[in-house]
Amino acid sequence: MKKALITGITGFAGSFLAENLVSTGEYEVSGTYLSDSSVNNVSSISDKVTLHKVDLQIEEEVNDLISNLKPDFIFHLAALTSPAESFKNPSEFINNNIDVEINLLEAVRRADIKPRILIVSSAETYGAVKSGDLPINENTPMMPVNPYAVSKLAQDRLGYQYFAAYKIPIVIIRPFNHIGPKQSPDFVVSSFAKKIAEIESGKTEPILKVGNLTAKRDFTDVKDMVEAYRLLLEKGEEGEAYNAGSGKSTEIKSILDTLLSFSDKQIAVEVDDSLLRPIDVPELVCDNTKIKAATGWEPKIPLEQTLKEVLDYWRSQG
Repeated sequence: MKKALITGITGFAGSFLAENLVSTGEYEVSGTYLSDSSVNNVSSISDKVTLHKVDLQIEEEVNDLISNLKPDFIFHLAALTSPAESFKNPSEFINNNIDVEINLLEAVRRADIKPRILIVSSAETYGAVKSGDLPINENTPMMPVNPYAVSKLAQDRLGYQYFAAYKIPIVIIRPFNHIGPKQSPDFVVSSFAKKIAEIESGKTEPILKVGNLTAKRDFTDVKDMVEAYRLLLEKGEEGEAYNAGSGKSTEIKSILDTLLSFSDKQIAVEVDDSLLRPIDVPELVCDNTKIKAATGWEPKIPLEQTLKEVLDYWRSQG
């Protein structure tokens, strides 16, 4: 059994990754978490994973974890993740996400071990991509336009720096938007679905307030995305970065229209200026040629199916 550590195991993607690794029967899975309220996200596999409550911003706690566990694989997912929220707390996002990764990589270096490490970057690092540069490949210039994206760019290049300087076998993934049940309503699809479920149950009036509906994003089901994480850490080339996404972009208005079509309620849609970001990226769409060549990965779950699952999840939370 290979020892795998997932930082942020009780988070949205972390919990699905844990389920994926457990299902293979090849991994002894452990992970870090910070909030007790998040533990419920891994309740279905609680007897198959080992949880460590660790504040990754505290160097000593990270050193103790890594020196005791000595993992063979590390999936580094723990981070503050909302681009919209990062405008409100830029220093918190940038300092947290950089410090946490430095603490992890330094702990590995001090323990004198060489686990394969997946650094989860973000397609947000590409930022303001010109339409002529779409779809986005790994050589597309990086022009981050929000503090979250800046923090992920730092994480991305820190991963490369530790590979280059210390020969730690690090692989970097730049996932495009991934969605599914359990995702925070800070994110657009989950936000829409939660509001629709609340309207259906009579908790709120039948008015849905929205931000920018013209942006286009590349959406992948989280279960497909975490499969990319596993395959890439097993098969990806050390020191390389890989994009992961469906290769198709969908307008946010189309996402909303599909979710509304699943409901029998008459719901009015109103633009709320307070939900608009200071700057938004018009379109993100992935060129996934490189990851397909390295791992054979491609998404399989239809977008409409994922959207239905997200709405049903929020209905179940009522």
